[in-house]
Amino acid sequence: MHTKEKPHVCEICNKAFSQQGTLKTHLLTHTKEKPYACNMCYKAFSQQGTLKKHILTHTKEKPYACDMCYKAFSLQLTLKRHLLTHTKEKPYACEMCSKAFSQQGHFKRHLLTHTKEKPYGCEMCYKAFSLQETLKKHILTHTKEKPYVCEMCYKAFSLQENLKRHLLTHTKEKPYACEICSKAFSQQGNLKKHLLTHTKEKKYACEMCYKAFSLQLTLKRHLLTHTKEKPYACEMCSKAFSQQGHFKRHLLTHTKEKPYVCEICNKAFSLQGNLKKHLLTHTKEKPYSCDICNKAFSQKGSLKGHLLTHTKEKPYACEICNNVFSLQGNLKRHLLMHTK
Repeated sequence: MHTKEKPHVCEICNKAFSQQGTLKTHLLTHTKEKPYACNMCYKAFSQQGTLKKHILTHTKEKPYACDMCYKAFSLQLTLKRHLLTHTKEKPYACEMCSKAFSQQGHFKRHLLTHTKEKPYGCEMCYKAFSLQETLKKHILTHTKEKPYVCEMCYKAFSLQENLKRHLLTHTKEKPYACEICSKAFSQQGNLKKHLLTHTKEKKYACEMCYKAFSLQLTLKRHLLTHTKEKPYACEMCSKAFSQQGHFKRHLLTHTKEKPYVCEICNKAFSLQGNLKKHLLTHTKEKPYSCDICNKAFSQKGSLKGHLLTHTKEKPYACEICNNVFSLQGNLKRHLLMHTK
């Protein structure tokens, strides 16, 4: 071991090991044999050590605590990885693009983005993935299995990470803060999306109208405006929507549910976004300012509508008389004239 001698060689991939026992353990990665099964959830592993680590996820035992923030972990290796978030050390650097990572696992995953290699294929739809764990997550979309249940509201999820994100909606914890404007988020992904609003980077462009977006998801939603596809249909009134979010909001018009209440005047709203907009009427805050005439608005939508008065753009057309309007609200008011 100290002489770096590795006499035990794997005949399949030529990887060498100093101990025969380690070679035997390694061979299980080729045979896919998993002889060590968990008695609690029946998940199986090729190595006994991996099973022992897995069992800690059931016992909730976390003996390894961070001295800086007192966050605790079930595995010593996880603690070591966590400590790098404090030191900001990133020892794993990519030679192709110079991007650096604090964890070797993240570095290896990143390398696959350069090779474009996708060795893990789904046997149901033949979709391929670069990571085995991504394939496992994808398979759940076929089985519809949701083994992770929230103990507070009993909502079920197919992925454990989705359950963890959901739990933050109950605790209201927002650990991810923007260093530019101090806005906080419950999910790291939402913080990353928010940061793009500061950089103004819009790398996802529509090939039909060349409008650009900072998020790929926003581009996908935008494309539906060109195809006119509306896959989300309401079973109560048959109204259809291009976006799932709009569909969910519409359903509240049937239930009349208004769970978001203003603490100042007790006015209730069906959507959290509407409550936030309403609160600005109390604070008189107008954070959205026009760069052309410096006029300020309390709502982003009002600013967008105002900007059209400068550009003279009128994107909303009446299908009955072809009259055009700069604001969607003006078009809706105009349509009432035809219904009279």
